[in-house]
Amino acid sequence: MKLFGTDGIRGTFNQHPMTVETALRVGQAVAATFATPSKHTVIIGRDTRQSGQALSSALAAGVMSMGAHVALAGVIPTPGVAFLTAAHDEAALGVVISASHNPFEDNGIKLFNEDGFKFDEAVEARIEALVADTDALQSHLKAASTVGTMNHIPHAATRYLGFLKEACPVDISGLRLVADASNGAASSLVEPLLRGAGAELTLINATPNGININAGCGSEHPDEVQALVTSSGASAGLAFDGDADRLICVDETGEIVSGDQVIAIVAEYYRTQGILANDTVVTTVMSNMGLSACLEEKGVTHTKSAVGDRHVMLAMKEQGAVVGGEDSGHMIFLDRHTTGDGLLSALLLLTVLKETGKPLSELKQAMTVFPQVLINVDVAEKKPLEELTAVPKAIDEAEKALNGKGRTLVRYSGTQKMLRVMVEGEDADLTRYWAEAIAEAVRQEIG
Repeated sequence: MKLFGTDGIRGTFNQHPMTVETALRVGQAVAATFATPSKHTVIIGRDTRQSGQALSSALAAGVMSMGAHVALAGVIPTPGVAFLTAAHDEAALGVVISASHNPFEDNGIKLFNEDGFKFDEAVEARIEALVADTDALQSHLKAASTVGTMNHIPHAATRYLGFLKEACPVDISGLRLVADASNGAASSLVEPLLRGAGAELTLINATPNGININAGCGSEHPDEVQALVTSSGASAGLAFDGDADRLICVDETGEIVSGDQVIAIVAEYYRTQGILANDTVVTTVMSNMGLSACLEEKGVTHTKSAVGDRHVMLAMKEQGAVVGGEDSGHMIFLDRHTTGDGLLSALLLLTVLKETGKPLSELKQAMTVFPQVLINVDVAEKKPLEELTAVPKAIDEAEKALNGKGRTLVRYSGTQKMLRVMVEGEDADLTRYWAEAIAEAVRQEIG
């Protein structure tokens, strides 16, 4: 069974593949594959969900059984582990135990190489093959000449906080902000980061108890942030997900600012500062058509990758770009970090807000958002779309009706048993109609 999806291994805890047995074998596999005499340590961090300790302990045991060492970062955002791994002279790789924006019942395993970048699919395939090969793992265990040790990284979260401040030093005195930590990995960091930069802050959902991560809050549920922004007269609202690699923003009127709009805002700031490398921005095929129009108007090349921030990163490297991301809120600024970082994205957006003196509602007007409807449909099985009948027919009818003035994109989630139906076009009613029509075909055929 395939383990890796678009962002690591993910599933419901205590159900395959998200079991302590899998975590143990993954720990053994990555240690056997990457640990060397000079790079012999695996950095492990986690978010706040209650299964995190069990999975991180199992993975650590697997690493140590192969003779490699473990450095525990504790509860820390995913991009914090990427930073710590790249900064550690003896780190072979970094591991994050997190299911990102999923509910607490789920968990996951994300991997970073020694330089703080996510592995490509070929490397994940090698790890997956070794995890499944009991004989090969046993052979590596017999060859291990010692047992590894485990230590805690002193002040890991504080070190990451210092990195953020250096990566984007900003004085945001005078800004009134509302932030939602999603009861996740950034719960202890949002306040010192934003208050430390001078902001007046209202912080919500920053009291994790193991089961309230992402529960009706954070980037997936920004309603409370929207309400508080308008009632408090705040300049902006910031909603993070459970592992803080994602950011959803709210302007001073309480309206959502999409990930694409944030990318457009920061890309224009980079362009005017002369730091938009190769005048190129990379996003995924899920990005709104309005972003392409906005960037093209400014003479900026817009490259689109497959879905997933790892694919965005690979395309950014190929294109020599430093700005990229996904409309879902993953944003990558390669001149400052190796991976998507919600806290860093917030600092950059607030930098633009402060330096321009313009309200966020005005800044986001740089990009006109085409009507876009995204419907997530739970499915019983991920049957190849070309083997279906009603769904391809509905897609074909939708594309004919849009008549070149819109598009459809239908794809399975890489992390959940779900089919994502996206329709985009100039007419909001027509877009909604065809998104619902395709979604209903999905429900009838494989729901």
